[in-house]
Amino acid sequence: MSRVLIIIPTYDEKDNVRPIAQALFAVDPTLHVLFVDGNSPDGTGAIIDAMALEDPRVKPLHQSQKKGLGRAYIEGFQWALAHGYERIFEMDCDFSHDPAEIPHFLKAIESAHLILGSRYIKGIRVTNWPLRRLLLSLGGARYVQFITGMPFTDPTGGFKCYRREVLAAIDLDRIKSNGYSFQIELTHTAWRKGFIIQEIPITFVDRRAGYSKMSSAIFREALSMVWVLLFRNALRRYPGKPQAL
Repeated sequence: MSRVLIIIPTYDEKDNVRPIAQALFAVDPTLHVLFVDGNSPDGTGAIIDAMALEDPRVKPLHQSQKKGLGRAYIEGFQWALAHGYERIFEMDCDFSHDPAEIPHFLKAIESAHLILGSRYIKGIRVTNWPLRRLLLSLGGARYVQFITGMPFTDPTGGFKCYRREVLAAIDLDRIKSNGYSFQIELTHTAWRKGFIIQEIPITFVDRRAGYSKMSSAIFREALSMVWVLLFRNALRRYPGKPQAL
């Protein structure tokens, strides 16, 4: 069995699931891909099931309803741990995350517990975003840094690679946030536990098919979550005792 699993949440991604799987397998044919589908009304789930019958590297996980990004990843992480995967990725379905970056993550994870793909380290690498959205994302990253003390340049990014021991050490059922704040909460939890976290540069390209799931509620949740994390940790703004690799 592959030791590497790519977890991809889907909702109305019928035009993207086949191409993203093909692109991933072209980069590394030993990968496995878990699609966590939120009962997409456009038939995405049925396409994933057909793909799984054609190729055992494709794994379907169906939710009864759309529960949000965070719940999809939590269920995906729990599935990955139960099935023995050692390197576990978060990745978008819409090609905003380039499958060609996967080998860079796998090389970097050899010297860290968690690798964050950053759009803002060593310059700004974002394509096809309006200036307003870029400034909002940059400002949000600085806000998270200031409140929590985490030094990461892109705390809301969703292209990540975990060693299984990171996810195994976190009580995943206690992670309650769901949108961008899910990314902040999970990284902060790993950081406070002393896991070694590194950033590597990635290029982010706005989706080429489908539609964005971003909403004002997701943005508001992210703004408030940083204060929840700060007070949850008694105003401490520093990482926990370093964990050994």
